[in-house]
Amino acid sequence: MGEYGGDEGVRRRGCSCTKENFLPEESFRSWGNYARALKETPRRLKDRVLTRSLDQTELVDVKAQSQHEMKKTLNWWDLMWFGIGAVIGAGIFVLTGLEAREHAGPAVVLSYVVSGISALLSVFCYTEFAVEIPVAGGSFAYLRVELGDFMAFIAAGNILLEYVIGGAAVARSWTSYFATLLNHQPNDFRIVAHSFSPNYRYLDPIAIVVLAIICVMAVMSTKGSSRFNYIASIFHIAVIIFIIIGGFIKADTKNYSDFAPFGVRGIFQASAVLFFAYVGFDAVSTMAEETKNPGRDIPIGLVGSMVITTLAYCLLAVTLCLMQPYTDIDKDAPFSVAFEAVGWGWAKYIVAAGALKGMTTVLLVSAVGQARYLTHIARTHMLPPWLAIVNEKTGTPVNATVVMLAATAVFAFFSSLDILSNLLSISTLFIFMLVALGLLVRRYYVSGVTTTANRIKFIVFLALILVSSIATSLYWAISTNGWIGYTVTGPIWLLSTIGLWLFVPQAREPKLWGVPLVPWLPSLSIAINIFLLGSIDRASFERFGLWTLVILVYYFLFGLHASYDTAKEASSAKQMKNVEEGALN
Repeated sequence: MGEYGGDEGVRRRGCSCTKENFLPEESFRSWGNYARALKETPRRLKDRVLTRSLDQTELVDVKAQSQHEMKKTLNWWDLMWFGIGAVIGAGIFVLTGLEAREHAGPAVVLSYVVSGISALLSVFCYTEFAVEIPVAGGSFAYLRVELGDFMAFIAAGNILLEYVIGGAAVARSWTSYFATLLNHQPNDFRIVAHSFSPNYRYLDPIAIVVLAIICVMAVMSTKGSSRFNYIASIFHIAVIIFIIIGGFIKADTKNYSDFAPFGVRGIFQASAVLFFAYVGFDAVSTMAEETKNPGRDIPIGLVGSMVITTLAYCLLAVTLCLMQPYTDIDKDAPFSVAFEAVGWGWAKYIVAAGALKGMTTVLLVSAVGQARYLTHIARTHMLPPWLAIVNEKTGTPVNATVVMLAATAVFAFFSSLDILSNLLSISTLFIFMLVALGLLVRRYYVSGVTTTANRIKFIVFLALILVSSIATSLYWAISTNGWIGYTVTGPIWLLSTIGLWLFVPQAREPKLWGVPLVPWLPSLSIAINIFLLGSIDRASFERFGLWTLVILVYYFLFGLHASYDTAKEASSAKQMKNVEEGALN
């Protein structure tokens, strides 16, 4: 029976942890088969690059690999609070003070506005995909449909890194704020291994306990996780309102006299780092498969949560800089120290409690989202299909949840992870750029509908949008005071978008809900995401390149051959045109 055809083959792999659960494909049934597969790597890679999945394949055939359906229990209210819980966490309470003091000053509020606009544009792009393809794979599934297996896997590897490292960082921050709540230093609750290097010697058992509890909650019930999240998030919103009102009561407008001490460059540099504070909403899109009415609930939930989050961030940033001169802001606990400085020392306990709640819900939503992401990747056999199994009783992907949180716990236990904050922003901006690119492909290119002439025009205009955006970002990175380059790259981006708008007809209209102002909104999303990448340091790009190399090695040795075999077996069972389409047909 084919990998997609029938229940018998699927049940066989779910009964025990055997080779069939991990490497069941034809290429791995013998060493001879594997050797032949490796020899065919160039041909197979070309096939995976030039073929795209279909909406129906993701919605039916791929989803069938999980044995059981995920339960449709979520509505727009759940998604909105999931979005708030996913985003408002460690970022606002830690990074705001650091960026205000070192890069932006009081103008850090504008940095949050820039990051918020970028995130909101990405939310719109995600929303159309989530409504049209409501499956657990999130951006991985969307990119498989529009850009093919290869680009989808590159994106998937980077977003899984984002989830693991980001979750580990938040778990360690949880320990730090817990210590603050008890009037202790963070390392008082950590085990010191003097034989380890400085970045890895502070072992954090509390982070492990927190992640274990989160794992149990995520495994037991998605609806239960949702209820806990929005109850806790209501408390969190109350704490944020307290901070804003208390901060305005103690405000001193003199602290705003030097609004942008580091200039425009400082604002954008801070914005690139503060984008980390918006990471998490993409996890909500992975819950589309469990949403009762995707066409209504996803747009309201995702857009609503991002608007509320951006407003809260801007108000908190204004409050902090009105309470203290930006030069006096504490980098580690900015809001707690600010309240102490104005004579409200007792308020630091409320701030710490609010931060703990925020980080708890970030971990919970991240656990729910990352497990579903991993589940859908495994459904395509790019990762072992054992990870795709959905538990019949709970309706949750137990295996994927446990594996992802175990990986997160390992990093949280050993590593301080300070050097990886920029790396997380690179991964996220890269993914969001690809999703916006995928949306343009979805609207303007449909195999058998788009004419050859329109396809060529689309490719040219899209290439010019990308090249001009990259050139703008590079010019920003290498030129500290120049402006002439922008007079070239800016008009090229503008004219390319106008050309796409006027001269290339859209080949597909969204069925239920679509992004407004296409191609302007996704084109602007591409430009802003790439521009923010130009504000991130070189060392972070080197780490990003190293991780991408690691996932490419895995892909060429295992993922490529497993997904190739699975797709071809499915194609022979269901006839090629019904499963995949050639990207250049």
